[in-house]
Amino acid sequence: MASITQTAQAFFETCEFGGGWQGCAAYCHPDASFACQADALGDVRTLQAYTEWMKGLLGFMPDGRYTLKSFAADETRHNVVAFATFHGSHTGEGGPMPPTGKHTDTDYVHVMDFDGEKIRHMTKIWNDGRAIRELGWAG
Repeated sequence: MASITQTAQAFFETCEFGGGWQGCAAYCHPDASFACQADALGDVRTLQAYTEWMKGLLGFMPDGRYTLKSFAADETRHNVVAFATFHGSHTGEGGPMPPTGKHTDTDYVHVMDFDGEKIRHMTKIWNDGRAIRELGWAG
């Protein structure tokens, strides 16, 4: 039996490398929810939709990668927190506009809440406005 830390690590890596729901589903409840107070993800309400959003993002930001800065489990509250910086350039086709060639280094936090051995909800904390401006998608 994997610990919540091991499960969260496997999910995080799979999600952040564009594994989509196909790669991430084994770590999550089928109806796992998602929340983020960022306009770019305003319509995303399920973890399945978020994992597919990340997969799509990496399609037009093919150099996308992350630097993990902190990873911690809170056994009492049954959650795991990951703090990372996403690095990527809009060089591929797709996304909100033609490739801008611009780059972002954007910090974010994932809080993965568990029910048993699987993720039941994830909250993403992210300043999407800054990333969008750095990528040249807004003024």
